[in-house]
Amino acid sequence: MTKKLSSLPIVVQVSQEEVSKRNLTWENLETAVRALHRDGLVVLENVIEKSKLDTLNKKMVKGAPTLQSKGENMPYNYNKGNIRQDPPLTKEHFEPSIFLNPIATQVTSAVLGPRPRLSFVSGNTALSPSADSSPQSQPTHSDADIKHPDCPFALVLNIPLVDMSAENGSTEIWLGSHIASNLGCQEGRHGQRASGRIRKDLVEERRAIRPPSQPTVKKGSIIIRNLRLWHGGKPNMTDETRVMLAMIHFAPWYRNPMQVEFADDLIPTLKGHESDLQIQATYIPAAEVEERYFNRPFGNAYDFGQQDDTVDI
Repeated sequence: MTKKLSSLPIVVQVSQEEVSKRNLTWENLETAVRALHRDGLVVLENVIEKSKLDTLNKKMVKGAPTLQSKGENMPYNYNKGNIRQDPPLTKEHFEPSIFLNPIATQVTSAVLGPRPRLSFVSGNTALSPSADSSPQSQPTHSDADIKHPDCPFALVLNIPLVDMSAENGSTEIWLGSHIASNLGCQEGRHGQRASGRIRKDLVEERRAIRPPSQPTVKKGSIIIRNLRLWHGGKPNMTDETRVMLAMIHFAPWYRNPMQVEFADDLIPTLKGHESDLQIQATYIPAAEVEERYFNRPFGNAYDFGQQDDTVDI
């Protein structure tokens, strides 16, 4: 008899000793890697000191209304209750244990290969319901709305800045859906605001096999998920804005050309991590970062594809 798999993700309880040593034990690393291959997602709990998330959360929550005020031009993802929001990548707001977490990189390197490429840093903000934005769910979709290989090539690191639950818009996830996911499953063309939508007939087929879940994720955790995994943002029914960071580690062989704009005051910090991570950075003055980081397009406008994609097997 085939074992019925849970719809809830594997949670790796990271010890303070592991955090201090900046490495998971072999057993915990194996658990994380196996979960990513089977389920397409794993949660690393207690990886980031909770107090270190508070300053960034305060800054981003304060900035969310600036994006919301753009109306039709806000960088919303499928609906106006869910917006793409970059963190300000300046020294004042940059905490390495958040953006360059060594345990997260240990896991992504074990799956993708040594020195993966960091070429996308952003965030997903679930806004409280308003008169202009009634509670809505995103369609079930995949972020891999481009030609892509069937093997693991990109892992998303999601970091909630507060405890995340169904009440404040925890992401709905479809564990295991990455395995058979491809462009044939999707509707909408890359670059459209609603690209990557999974065909409704396939969603219902998958529901009968392994239905989705909307897990509770504790503050201080890092969620690592396969870019191909089916998922969907859910409405935030609380009065508090919920921010979740989103970064992508691409496999070292996957030639995604995107660059992340960092303040030039972060050069020494980032250079100190390049032995573990290829950081595809463009450096500009901090004042320019503060001026420009609100002026980004919606998430599906970004191209997660590969340059010179000539390999076909």
